[in-house]
Amino acid sequence: MSETDQPSQDGHGRANNHGINTGITEVADKVADTVADLGRDIGEYIKQQRSSAKISLRQLSKLAGVSNPYLSQIERGLRKPSAEILQQIAKGLRISAEALYVQAGILDVAHGGPVVDAVRADEALTERQKQILLDVYESFRRENSTQSTVEGSDVDVVNPMDPASEE
Repeated sequence: MSETDQPSQDGHGRANNHGINTGITEVADKVADTVADLGRDIGEYIKQQRSSAKISLRQLSKLAGVSNPYLSQIERGLRKPSAEILQQIAKGLRISAEALYVQAGILDVAHGGPVVDAVRADEALTERQKQILLDVYESFRRENSTQSTVEGSDVDVVNPMDPASEE
């Protein structure tokens, strides 16, 4: 083996794997940047929701049971909150925890069909308004599926508002 085929060595006789270390460092840096971006994104999102709800940082910290400095650090992207903390913040903001989980990258966006997707995509609605609309929509769907099950059975359903059903 020639001198050029052998790996270089540091002052302690250990092989230097500069190429491998550089690649690992680059991947680690990209992961760290992605995590930092998620932290900033969720913080900005929480701040936006808090502002639209007209709640001060101090009020939200009380409602969510999270310290004021910690909440401030989350909003500035310095801290990435756990799922439990996000749930507390969602409760304080009166929005769905799912919305915060999706924003934080903890949960993938659920696809629920064109109506659900349209409501979620509407930027003119607050998260709270979206959640209320989706809850009402789902309650109608459950009610209709229950009615269609009853209509498909041998059970006679009497509707007091319909004189034809009293026969």
